Amino acid sequence: MRELYIGQKASIRKTITEADVVLFGCVTGDMNPLHTDDITARDSRFGKRIAHGMLAAGLISAVLGMQLPGPGTIYLKQTLTFRRPIFINDTVTTTVEVKELRSDKPIATLGTTITNQDGEVVLEGESLVMLT
Repeated sequence: MRELYIGQKASIRKTITEADVVLFGCVTGDMNPLHTDDITARDSRFGKRIAHGMLAAGLISAVLGMQLPGPGTIYLKQTLTFRRPIFINDTVTTTVEVKELRSDKPIATLGTTITNQDGEVVLEGESLVMLT
């Protein structure tokens, strides 16, 4: 098991593409027109198509499973607050930070934040994970 400490962080950066949105919709079956239809999205409050919120949440899973804590991490709980939409071609940075480590069990609480290319928080929450 990797040694963790309070305040430790890891991040990934990704540009959300048309292909990401289409593939996520196909895999999940979520073909909501706000994600898939230019005309519907243009007439919405967002003015253009937005990425699925859960696609963004999946980026948190990528950091947890691949970087911090890393391979073998088991999700126990995740809270999500969606602050702003993510648009196709936005570049987002997903950051995970160790907030708490339990002394009695291999469990960690991690802060999770996604910001866009303008530094605006688009998603924030907290993960509870089991360390293996």
